[in-house]
Amino acid sequence: MQRPMWIEAASFAARRHRHGVRKDGRTPYVAHVFRVAMTVRDVFGCDDPTALVAALLHDTIEDTETDFDEIEEHFGRAAAECVSALTKNAAMPEPEREADYDRRLAAGPWQARIVKLADAHDNFIDASSGNKVALDRVRERCERAIALARADAHDHPEVAWAIEVLSQLIAGD
Repeated sequence: MQRPMWIEAASFAARRHRHGVRKDGRTPYVAHVFRVAMTVRDVFGCDDPTALVAALLHDTIEDTETDFDEIEEHFGRAAAECVSALTKNAAMPEPEREADYDRRLAAGPWQARIVKLADAHDNFIDASSGNKVALDRVRERCERAIALARADAHDHPEVAWAIEVLSQLIAGD
């Protein structure tokens, strides 16, 4: 019996992020990608294999030495396209980078946008224990993720639910 692809993606992500830590300086970075994947599946109710793999790998191109071709080779083109859509171009100045990121995320597959909602969800929970300025910045990113995903809500009920969950989270802090 073949193992689900997300199992391989979890191991791959753990190896690639093995030296990374979250902003608190203590939490292994891979905990974030695991929480994002669990949010996609358990909170948002999405068991789409491409979405789960992309959730686990969403920061590998941006934060490790992994590239598109390597993800495509191991996990297929659909997963690589999702991860690519979730990757900011660090060579661009920040205002241009954010606009480019939003355009590419909007043009990418719907699975990339549900992963972005889960990423925003996890980052908001992390920021909730911090200062108000950081929380406001993360809330703005949540609102951008919601706006980008709205077009998917009609065809993908799990995206509609994800939007509802994230909207309630940022409204209730």
